[in-house]
Amino acid sequence: MSELQIGLLVIGGLVVVGVLAYNRIQERGARRAAEKAFRSGHADVLLDGRASPRESAGQTTGGAPRPLLVPHPVAAEAASAGPDAAIDYIVEFSSEQPAALASVQEQWPAIERRHAPRALLGHAPGGKSWRAGLQLVSRDGAVGEADLIEFRSAVGTLAASVSASVAAPEMRAAVDAARALDDLCAETDIQVVMHVQGGPFSGAGIRAAAEAGGLRLEEDGRFALRNGEQQLLYTLAARDGTPFTAQTMQDLAPAALTLALDVGRTPETRRSFESMARLAHQLSSALGGSMVDDNGNALDERAVAAIAQ
Repeated sequence: MSELQIGLLVIGGLVVVGVLAYNRIQERGARRAAEKAFRSGHADVLLDGRASPRESAGQTTGGAPRPLLVPHPVAAEAASAGPDAAIDYIVEFSSEQPAALASVQEQWPAIERRHAPRALLGHAPGGKSWRAGLQLVSRDGAVGEADLIEFRSAVGTLAASVSASVAAPEMRAAVDAARALDDLCAETDIQVVMHVQGGPFSGAGIRAAAEAGGLRLEEDGRFALRNGEQQLLYTLAARDGTPFTAQTMQDLAPAALTLALDVGRTPETRRSFESMARLAHQLSSALGGSMVDDNGNALDERAVAAIAQ
């Protein structure tokens, strides 16, 4: 290798090191600026586990309503919680066979997978009676009669295999209840959205600002703020849907950001909204953007106050 080639290799290496060092300095500078802009002189009551009890919140208007997803208890709690007659179509069955419990536990997963995530099984202590529930409403809408028939048939087949007696609600009444619940959810389930536009925005700057505001990057590619009980308050994402990841944040440059709050599921709704609006304003200032609604209308203090009200 000639001296010229060696020299070129050395120069190339120095350039690469210089670029990496420059990026690191820029990222640290953005983080320091964001922390300074987002620093507050008082504690955030939304993140404080000692926050006051939940307040009732008035209905927020705006945005297109859609059916509410009522999440089932997590699997670890499913046996004790069981289906809820307020939101589930429930088929009850009981058997005195000694091997019934093992047989039900073996056959139920197939039904659960077929109707996931709507199906849930609860059983009484001793494993002689069970309540199989199918959730009536999700964000896909009200459950249909065909789904109910299929679910009841599958549970009936399972029950017959263990010589169990079966009791199930009348099908038409269940369909009517599902539609009524869906209508109720459509009236009350609203998502409030704010956008910060004016990018492209630096990925490093977004991450620094989000983390300074108490948000953390989650697996779904959005930054999220949660309270002490890990309940979701609101999220921050790229408006075009591009997911954020720890590996790609440095290279991302979204043109706009979206902050979203689910009114129907967010605790301390008013305070959560005020916190989200405050973050949107701080992001706009830190990143050099502007706050707008879904239609591109500017969100000034008066507009934000109207939404809060």
